[in-house]
Amino acid sequence: MLSPPSPGPVGLSPEAQHRRRRSRWLKRMHQWHWISSAICLAGMLLFAATGITLNHAARIEASPEVSHWSGQLPPGLRQVLATPAPDGVLPSGVRSWLRAQTGQRIPARAAEWSPQEIYLSMPRAGGDAWLAIDLASGEFELERTDRGWIALLNDLHKGRNTGIAWSWFIDIFAIACLVFCLTGLVLLQLHAGHRRATWPTVAGGLLVPLLLAVFFLH
Repeated sequence: MLSPPSPGPVGLSPEAQHRRRRSRWLKRMHQWHWISSAICLAGMLLFAATGITLNHAARIEASPEVSHWSGQLPPGLRQVLATPAPDGVLPSGVRSWLRAQTGQRIPARAAEWSPQEIYLSMPRAGGDAWLAIDLASGEFELERTDRGWIALLNDLHKGRNTGIAWSWFIDIFAIACLVFCLTGLVLLQLHAGHRRATWPTVAGGLLVPLLLAVFFLH
């Protein structure tokens, strides 16, 4: 009688394979979760704090500081301004001279040109500024308003007058937050079998803001 063939290498059982796949997914989710949390940390702290200040903006008193400069452009620069720039931007020589006189940076931004004057609006995060140049006399006025650091942080929260670099940061931060939340949801699902309160807590986190919006928003 022939003896049965010797068994080959013992493979993993379906249950063991399932545990291995689950372990790989768990490690991967933990890795994505902590990387996205590290990217989001500073942004989450900023946006959480400014969420409070924006929600109570009417109760937070602000004392804007207004600075004012005036003077007269030299004849050479007045001559440069006799012809409007095609793109509306003040010539670099004029901007450099004004910065030397006032200490304020004049952005290379299109101004409003009229036969009588040039007006340049310079809004920025946490404040405002404007520049007016009389074309006949060469007299200029520059005014800058600072509304304080809370206004600055609030404008950063809203992305108001913050420039392209901060706009890119907000987009990247939002993507990192999505990764953080979605990987957190996957981790909740992977651990839900040992924590009975997982899904009731998740449901509460979804229902509470929904009910508040439906019944109390208006």
